[in-house]
Amino acid sequence: MANTSSAKKANRGALKRRVFNARRKKAVKESVKEVRKFIGAKNAADATRALPGLYKALDKAAKNGTIKRGAAARLKSRLTKHLAALSK
Repeated sequence: MANTSSAKKANRGALKRRVFNARRKKAVKESVKEVRKFIGAKNAADATRALPGLYKALDKAAKNGTIKRGAAARLKSRLTKHLAALSK
């Protein structure tokens, strides 16, 4: 348990950030799952339509620091690569 007032304040901030981070992570996971579902079903049109939402969720999470920039870039690259292979 936090003893000093500054530690208590830091703890309150951490709890708020935890909620925001959880929300952003959930948005990323749901977007990735949706795109992977479309790619698995070989549905390139729906996967292409879902891609901007995925990019938005990943970029927001990376900008905020919820996930690392490289992790976001890697996910975007791999999923786009799968989609490109599906479109051929």
